[in-house]
Amino acid sequence: MSSKVDLSFNVEDVLRLPNSSVKDKEPKIKTLLNELKTLQQAKLVLEEEVKEAVFFQSTLHNEEYALSNEVSKLQESLYEKEETYRALQLKCEDTVKESQTQFELKQQKEELVEQYSFQIQETKLRHRKIRLQRHYPLKHKLLNTLESSY
Repeated sequence: MSSKVDLSFNVEDVLRLPNSSVKDKEPKIKTLLNELKTLQQAKLVLEEEVKEAVFFQSTLHNEEYALSNEVSKLQESLYEKEETYRALQLKCEDTVKESQTQFELKQQKEELVEQYSFQIQETKLRHRKIRLQRHYPLKHKLLNTLESSY
């Protein structure tokens, strides 16, 4: 919407009165009026462009302000999420350690149960053998003799 207008004009040229006749002045006045009209139109165009630039600047400023607010909110949200992440990560590490400890305790208990089961089984077998020896002493001696002969 810009138009190029020749704005070169000298004030002295306007104020200088030539020694020529009135007839010569009329075309000069028309030329000056045309130039004035052209300058006024150029001024209106420039004023309109300035208004558009000011409006555009205002719009950009408003957008910058809105984006700045959004950036602040996003940074705050990111900070909160990072804090939550760190807290959850610590909780997860604690849970893993606790789980590992419980697993190890369970294994120890299972090993003890197995050990006790073997001891119980062994004790039962010993008692059985003792009972058998008391009830069947001859068979026992015979078995012992047979075992020793092999």
